[in-house]
Amino acid sequence: MKSKLNLDAEIYQELIDFYGGVFSLTPLSAKIYAYLAFDFEKNGLAFDELVETFCASKSSISASINFLLNANLIKTVNKIDERKRYFVFNDDFVKFRFEEIVNRLKREIKILDQLNNYRESQLESSQLSERYSIYRSLLEKNIENIENTLNKL
Repeated sequence: MKSKLNLDAEIYQELIDFYGGVFSLTPLSAKIYAYLAFDFEKNGLAFDELVETFCASKSSISASINFLLNANLIKTVNKIDERKRYFVFNDDFVKFRFEEIVNRLKREIKILDQLNNYRESQLESSQLSERYSIYRSLLEKNIENIENTLNKL
């Protein structure tokens, strides 16, 4: 790999492993995404720079870039007087990611409420309802914490 950016190899590998697992990225997509995390000045990298850096085919780089763009993990930057598109890490993705987490937690509460209501109509066990209430409260507190943090971003 011919790196244009100043990388810490250990952190880079950790990012590849982490993002690859969290976002179900292909190995090349994870490498590109982790690599862009080191573009601290947000200058961006052009397509041909990514091809040269990763020594991969144009079609492989293109497929990886398109996946990352569609997932809102990266975004494009167009510089004045240049035809090239530059790719940068999407800092707004933190908001998208945690908004999605909040939506999943809210959906889980809704489904669990339905299940709990059904269970209560079938059984007379308060122990299950008590455990459910504790779990539901945990979900609600997590939603509140995440939403408060998102409002600060």
